Amino acid sequence: MMDDEYLRNLMVERQLVARGISDPRVLEAMRAVPRHRFMPEYSRKNAYEDMALPIGQNQTISQPYMVAIMTELLRLSGSERVLEIGTGSGYQAAVLAHLAREVVTVERIPELAGTAQVALRELGYENVICILSDGTLGAPDHAPFDRILVTAGSSDVPIPLIDQLGEGGILVAPVGDRASQQIVQLIKSGGDIQKNYKTHCIFVPLIGRYGWNY
Repeated sequence: MMDDEYLRNLMVERQLVARGISDPRVLEAMRAVPRHRFMPEYSRKNAYEDMALPIGQNQTISQPYMVAIMTELLRLSGSERVLEIGTGSGYQAAVLAHLAREVVTVERIPELAGTAQVALRELGYENVICILSDGTLGAPDHAPFDRILVTAGSSDVPIPLIDQLGEGGILVAPVGDRASQQIVQLIKSGGDIQKNYKTHCIFVPLIGRYGWNY
């Protein structure tokens, strides 16, 4: 039976490097984080396969490639404070914790927030702050942020998140309708907003005051 470290390395080479993910820090973080530890027992046997998987509460842990490409688009150097919207399993927050100075992650579902916080704590991620709240409102008490990552799809980037992004900051989010989205990389510079559209994707809906209603 193949061990988890071997399967992670295989995941990185076949699913990420082969598809063009090249940031060495992102690849190392993806090798380091034990994805199976952020999943319920019934999903763990498939933890390193090329797919999103259920984690309960009608939510999923994202496909490894999608985690990697969105993380790479943030252009993290290690000194940044990052806001993540949609903690889910906590896996993406763990990847970010390897790459940034501090991660503030917001989740609206209490059961997921609790499970993710336990997993992050057990694995020693001390630079992650977990908040139970409406993610579309961001985390104004902790703003501004150098980077913002949204892990659920909405028709547009919520205005409070743009407001909480610092000058020179980068925000990455899936934008579109409920059935299909496209990753957008938003860069705030000199009072202007530049949007770069990337790969197509399908995420669970971003629920909240500035997202979908249900």
